[in-house]
Amino acid sequence: MNIKRGIARRKLLLSLVAVTLLPACQDSVVEQTSTPSYQSVNAEPLTLSEGYQFVQQFSGTIRAGNTTGIGFELAGKIKTLAVDSGDKVKQGQLLAKLDTRLLMAEKNELDASLAQNKADLDLARATLDRSLELQKQGYVSEQQLDELKGQLNSLQAAKNRLTASQLANQLKIDKSDLLAPFTGVISKRSHNLGEVINVGSPVYTLIEHNNVQAYIGVPVEIATQLKTGQVVPVTVRQQNYQASIAGIGAELDPVTRTVELRLTLPTDAKVINGELSYLNYDKVIDSRGYWVPLSALTDGIRGLWNIYIVKPSDEQLFSIERRDVEIVYAAKDKAFIKGAISPDEQYVSQGLHKLVAGQLVTRQAKLATR
Repeated sequence: MNIKRGIARRKLLLSLVAVTLLPACQDSVVEQTSTPSYQSVNAEPLTLSEGYQFVQQFSGTIRAGNTTGIGFELAGKIKTLAVDSGDKVKQGQLLAKLDTRLLMAEKNELDASLAQNKADLDLARATLDRSLELQKQGYVSEQQLDELKGQLNSLQAAKNRLTASQLANQLKIDKSDLLAPFTGVISKRSHNLGEVINVGSPVYTLIEHNNVQAYIGVPVEIATQLKTGQVVPVTVRQQNYQASIAGIGAELDPVTRTVELRLTLPTDAKVINGELSYLNYDKVIDSRGYWVPLSALTDGIRGLWNIYIVKPSDEQLFSIERRDVEIVYAAKDKAFIKGAISPDEQYVSQGLHKLVAGQLVTRQAKLATR
C-alpha cells in the first residue's frame, strides 16, 4: 500500500514539473520566431536625361591611294628581278629587266643601214653638184637632173625612216627596264626569273605606303550629313585614328544600299592594305529617358521590360513595385529606357531574380567615399 502511494506521489511531482517548464519553452520559441529576416537590395536613384548619344559603326577596308600592278610594255624574257615582295622601293628605282639581245641586234642593223644611207646620200649630193656644173655647159639634160634630185630625195626619206626606227628601237631598249612609278612597298611578285611574259602582264603589285585610305559605306541619310574635309574617328585593329573625308560617293551601291566614303588616314598610321576599318558615327537623339544598367531590367510581357522600384513601407522597410518600361537604346552594359517611372525614384540595380513584386526589403548601406 505504501509502495502504491509513493508511485502516485512521483507521477504527481513529474506532472507539476512539466506544467511549470512548458510556458518557458513556449516563450523561447516565440522569441526565436518573432524577428523575421528581410532581403537587402542595392537601390539607385533614377536620373532624367534629355537625350542619348546614338553610336553606329560601319565597316570597310583599307586601301592604299595607289595600288598598281606594274609590268613591261613589251613582251619578252625576264632577265633580272631586282626586288621581291616586302621590299620598299623609291620612285624611278629599277625593279626588273628584260633580255634585250634581239633589240641590240636590231639596233646594230639599223646603225649599219644608216651608215649605208649616209654614204649613198653623200654620193648622190656630189653627183648632183657635178651634174649642175655640167648642165651649165650643156652636157646634162634637165631629165638627168630631175632623176638625180629624185634619187637624193628618196635617200633622204630613207634616212628619216631609219632614224625613226632607230628611235623606236632605243625606246624599246629603255622600256626593257621596269622602273617604280612611285615610292611604295612591293606587296606581290607574280613572275619568276627566265619567264617569257606577254605585254602588260603585271610582274609586281606596288602599294603606295604614304597615302593610306579607308573605303567605308554608310547609309544615304548619314552621307548627306557629312562634308568633304570633315574629320571623323576611324578604328583599325582597335587603334583609333582621326581620318579626313577625302570624297563622298555620288551613287548608291545596289547590293549594300550604301554610299561609299573615301577617308584619308594619317601618314603614320600602322595599317596594312586590305585590313578591316570601322567608322564610329555618333549622333545625339533628343528623347527624355533614363540610363540604367542592364542588370536592373528583367523580361516583361508584350515586348516590354520590367524595372523594380523600391517604395518606403515604414521607417526601415521598403516595398518592391514592378514597372513596365521600354528599352529605347542599348549600349554595352547599360540601356536608355522610358516608361512608368519618375525622376529620383529608387530602383533595384541588381539581383532581380531574388525579388518579387510586393516583397518587403531593406536597403544596403552605402560605404562613405573618402
